[in-house]
Amino acid sequence: MVTAEAIRQARFRLGFRAVVLIGLMGAGKSAIGKRLAGRLDIPFCDADQEIETAAGKTISEIFAENGEPYFRDGERRVIGRLLDGGAKVLATGGGAFMNKETRDRIAATGISVWLKADLDILMQRVHRRDNRPLLKTADPRAVMERLIAERYPIYALADITINSRDVAHDTIVDEIISALVTCPKLAAAS
Repeated sequence: MVTAEAIRQARFRLGFRAVVLIGLMGAGKSAIGKRLAGRLDIPFCDADQEIETAAGKTISEIFAENGEPYFRDGERRVIGRLLDGGAKVLATGGGAFMNKETRDRIAATGISVWLKADLDILMQRVHRRDNRPLLKTADPRAVMERLIAERYPIYALADITINSRDVAHDTIVDEIISALVTCPKLAAAS
Protein backbone atom coordinates (compact mmCIF):
# COMPACT_ATOMS: atom_id res chain seq x y z
CA MET A 1 0.00 0.00 0.00
CA VAL A 2 1.37 3.41 -0.95
CA THR A 3 1.74 5.97 1.79
CA ALA A 4 -0.46 9.01 2.33
CA GLU A 5 2.61 11.09 1.45
CA ALA A 6 2.95 9.33 -1.93
CA ILE A 7 -0.71 9.99 -2.65
CA ARG A 8 -0.27 13.65 -1.68
CA GLN A 9 2.79 13.95 -3.93
CA ALA A 10 1.04 12.31 -6.87
CA ARG A 11 -1.96 14.61 -6.49
CA PHE A 12 0.27 17.70 -6.15
CA ARG A 13 2.34 16.78 -9.22
CA LEU A 14 -0.79 16.23 -11.30
CA GLY A 15 -1.99 19.78 -10.72
CA PHE A 16 -4.87 20.33 -13.16
CA ARG A 17 -3.92 17.43 -15.44
CA ALA A 18 -6.08 14.38 -16.04
CA VAL A 19 -4.81 10.84 -15.56
CA VAL A 20 -5.97 9.22 -18.80
CA LEU A 21 -6.26 5.44 -18.73
CA ILE A 22 -5.77 3.73 -22.07
CA GLY A 23 -5.76 0.10 -23.14
CA LEU A 24 -7.85 -2.55 -24.80
CA MET A 25 -11.33 -3.49 -23.68
CA GLY A 26 -11.01 -5.66 -20.60
CA ALA A 27 -7.79 -4.02 -19.40
CA GLY A 28 -9.60 -2.65 -16.33
CA LYS A 29 -9.72 1.05 -17.17
CA SER A 30 -13.11 1.71 -15.54
CA ALA A 31 -12.68 -0.52 -12.49
CA ILE A 32 -9.14 0.70 -11.79
CA GLY A 33 -10.03 4.28 -12.71
CA LYS A 34 -12.80 4.54 -10.12
CA ARG A 35 -10.51 3.31 -7.37
CA LEU A 36 -7.64 5.54 -8.49
CA ALA A 37 -9.89 8.62 -8.53
CA GLY A 38 -11.07 7.77 -5.01
CA ARG A 39 -7.53 7.45 -3.72
CA LEU A 40 -6.43 10.71 -5.37
CA ASP A 41 -9.66 12.45 -4.31
CA ILE A 42 -10.43 13.67 -7.83
CA PRO A 43 -13.44 12.96 -10.10
CA PHE A 44 -13.71 9.87 -12.28
CA CYS A 45 -15.10 10.05 -15.83
CA ASP A 46 -15.73 7.22 -18.24
CA ALA A 47 -15.51 8.54 -21.81
CA ASP A 48 -17.79 5.78 -23.14
CA GLN A 49 -20.53 6.70 -20.65
CA GLU A 50 -20.13 10.39 -21.53
CA ILE A 51 -20.47 9.53 -25.24
CA GLU A 52 -23.62 7.50 -24.58
CA THR A 53 -25.10 10.36 -22.55
CA ALA A 54 -24.26 12.93 -25.25
CA ALA A 55 -25.69 10.73 -28.03
CA GLY A 56 -28.68 9.40 -26.12
CA LYS A 57 -27.71 5.94 -27.40
CA THR A 58 -25.52 3.04 -26.36
CA ILE A 59 -22.17 2.60 -28.06
CA SER A 60 -23.51 -0.57 -29.69
CA GLU A 61 -26.41 1.43 -31.13
CA ILE A 62 -24.07 4.17 -32.39
CA PHE A 63 -21.88 1.56 -34.11
CA ALA A 64 -24.90 -0.21 -35.63
CA GLU A 65 -26.70 2.94 -36.79
CA ASN A 66 -23.83 5.24 -37.76
CA GLY A 67 -20.66 3.13 -38.00
CA GLU A 68 -17.29 3.25 -36.30
CA PRO A 69 -15.95 6.44 -38.01
CA TYR A 70 -18.95 8.42 -36.73
CA PHE A 71 -18.42 7.01 -33.23
CA ARG A 72 -14.68 7.83 -33.30
CA ASP A 73 -15.37 11.43 -34.29
CA GLY A 74 -17.78 11.84 -31.37
CA GLU A 75 -15.32 10.13 -29.07
CA ARG A 76 -12.57 12.58 -30.07
CA ARG A 77 -14.81 15.58 -29.34
CA VAL A 78 -16.04 14.24 -25.99
CA ILE A 79 -12.52 13.39 -24.78
CA GLY A 80 -11.32 16.86 -25.82
CA ARG A 81 -14.09 18.42 -23.73
CA LEU A 82 -13.34 16.19 -20.74
CA LEU A 83 -9.63 17.01 -20.88
CA ASP A 84 -10.46 20.70 -20.54
CA GLY A 85 -12.20 20.10 -17.22
CA GLY A 86 -9.23 19.95 -14.83
CA ALA A 87 -7.83 17.14 -12.72
CA LYS A 88 -9.66 13.84 -12.99
CA VAL A 89 -9.16 10.19 -13.83
CA LEU A 90 -10.48 9.56 -17.34
CA ALA A 91 -11.09 6.04 -18.64
CA THR A 92 -11.08 6.02 -22.45
CA GLY A 93 -12.36 3.53 -24.97
CA GLY A 94 -9.83 1.14 -26.48
CA GLY A 95 -9.63 2.98 -29.80
CA ALA A 96 -9.44 6.54 -28.47
CA PHE A 97 -5.64 6.71 -28.18
CA MET A 98 -5.31 5.57 -31.79
CA ASN A 99 -6.48 9.01 -32.95
CA LYS A 100 -3.45 11.30 -33.28
CA GLU A 101 -5.40 14.42 -32.36
CA THR A 102 -6.65 12.75 -29.19
CA ARG A 103 -3.12 11.50 -28.35
CA ASP A 104 -1.76 15.02 -28.82
CA ARG A 105 -4.47 16.51 -26.57
CA ILE A 106 -3.78 13.92 -23.90
CA ALA A 107 -0.02 14.58 -24.13
CA ALA A 108 -0.60 18.33 -23.78
CA THR A 109 -3.08 18.27 -20.90
CA GLY A 110 -2.79 14.91 -19.16
CA ILE A 111 -0.73 11.90 -18.20
CA SER A 112 -1.45 8.75 -20.19
CA VAL A 113 -1.36 5.44 -18.34
CA TRP A 114 -1.50 2.27 -20.42
CA LEU A 115 -3.06 -0.68 -18.62
CA LYS A 116 -1.34 -3.44 -20.57
CA ALA A 117 -2.85 -6.90 -20.38
CA ASP A 118 -2.06 -10.11 -22.21
CA LEU A 119 -4.53 -11.76 -24.56
CA ASP A 120 -5.68 -14.51 -22.18
CA ILE A 121 -6.51 -12.02 -19.41
CA LEU A 122 -8.39 -9.78 -21.85
CA MET A 123 -10.41 -12.68 -23.28
CA GLN A 124 -11.29 -13.92 -19.80
CA ARG A 125 -12.57 -10.44 -18.88
CA VAL A 126 -14.42 -9.47 -22.07
CA HIS A 127 -16.45 -12.68 -22.15
CA ARG A 128 -18.20 -11.50 -18.98
CA ARG A 129 -20.05 -8.73 -20.88
CA ASP A 130 -22.03 -8.65 -24.11
CA ASN A 131 -21.67 -4.95 -24.98
CA ARG A 132 -18.49 -4.98 -27.08
CA PRO A 133 -19.42 -4.06 -30.68
CA LEU A 134 -16.00 -4.96 -32.09
CA LEU A 135 -16.31 -8.47 -30.65
CA LYS A 136 -19.72 -9.30 -32.14
CA THR A 137 -18.09 -11.72 -34.54
CA ALA A 138 -17.59 -15.47 -34.99
CA ASP A 139 -13.99 -15.27 -33.71
CA PRO A 140 -13.58 -12.65 -30.96
CA ARG A 141 -10.12 -13.97 -30.06
CA ALA A 142 -8.86 -13.28 -33.60
CA VAL A 143 -10.26 -9.74 -33.35
CA MET A 144 -8.45 -9.20 -30.03
CA GLU A 145 -5.21 -10.57 -31.53
CA ARG A 146 -5.53 -8.11 -34.42
CA LEU A 147 -6.27 -5.22 -32.04
CA ILE A 148 -3.20 -6.09 -29.95
CA ALA A 149 -1.03 -6.11 -33.08
CA GLU A 150 -2.43 -2.77 -34.27
CA ARG A 151 -2.78 -0.90 -31.01
CA TYR A 152 0.00 -2.00 -28.66
CA PRO A 153 2.73 -0.17 -30.64
CA ILE A 154 0.68 3.05 -30.32
CA TYR A 155 -0.27 2.43 -26.68
CA ALA A 156 3.46 2.09 -25.98
CA LEU A 157 3.69 5.87 -26.52
CA ALA A 158 1.92 6.37 -23.16
CA ASP A 159 3.70 8.23 -20.38
CA ILE A 160 3.34 5.27 -17.99
CA THR A 161 2.78 1.54 -18.58
CA ILE A 162 1.29 -0.66 -15.87
CA ASN A 163 0.75 -4.40 -16.31
CA SER A 164 -2.92 -5.22 -15.77
CA ARG A 165 -3.13 -8.73 -14.39
CA ASP A 166 -5.16 -10.82 -11.98
CA VAL A 167 -4.23 -9.09 -8.72
CA ALA A 168 -6.29 -6.93 -6.38
CA HIS A 169 -7.32 -3.66 -8.01
CA ASP A 170 -5.67 -1.77 -5.14
CA THR A 171 -2.33 -3.29 -6.15
CA ILE A 172 -2.65 -1.78 -9.64
CA VAL A 173 -3.80 1.54 -8.14
CA ASP A 174 -0.73 1.57 -5.87
CA GLU A 175 1.51 0.95 -8.88
CA ILE A 176 -0.08 3.83 -10.80
CA ILE A 177 0.29 6.21 -7.86
CA SER A 178 3.95 5.21 -7.41
CA ALA A 179 4.54 5.74 -11.15
CA LEU A 180 2.89 9.16 -11.02
CA VAL A 181 5.24 10.22 -8.21
CA THR A 182 8.30 9.25 -10.26
CA CYS A 183 6.99 10.19 -13.74
CA PRO A 184 9.60 12.46 -15.39
CA LYS A 185 6.87 14.42 -17.19
CA LEU A 186 5.25 15.33 -13.87
CA ALA A 187 8.56 16.03 -12.11
CA ALA A 188 9.44 18.55 -14.79
CA ALA A 189 6.05 20.23 -14.50
CA SER A 190 5.77 20.49 -10.72
